[in-house]
Amino acid sequence: MSDKQHINLRLDIHTVSLDVERDKEQTYREAADWLNKRYQFYAARFRNTSPEKLWMYVALESAVGLHADVREKSLEPVKQKLSELNSRINEALAPTTILNTPEQS
Repeated sequence: MSDKQHINLRLDIHTVSLDVERDKEQTYREAADWLNKRYQFYAARFRNTSPEKLWMYVALESAVGLHADVREKSLEPVKQKLSELNSRINEALAPTTILNTPEQS
C-alpha cells in the first residue's frame, strides 16, 4: 500500500486537487511553481492572448524540455562508450617513452 496524501495545487486561477505519494509531493509543488512562472512569462509576452493559448505555449515548452531530456538520457550510454574509445585511441597513439639502457649509450 502506498503512502498517499491529498494536495491542492494552484495553476493560475485554477486549483488542481490530487492524491500523490508523499515522497513526490515536493516534485509536484515545484512543477506547479514552474508552470505558473512559465504561464506568467507568456502572459507578459503575449498580452492579448487567451489563457488557453498561453497554456498551450507552456505545454509545448514542457513537452520540448521533456523530449530533449529523454533524448539526452538515451544518448548517454553512447557518449560514455565514445569517451572510452577516444581514451583508448589516445593511449594507443601516444608516443611511447624509450628508456636508454647502458647498452644503448
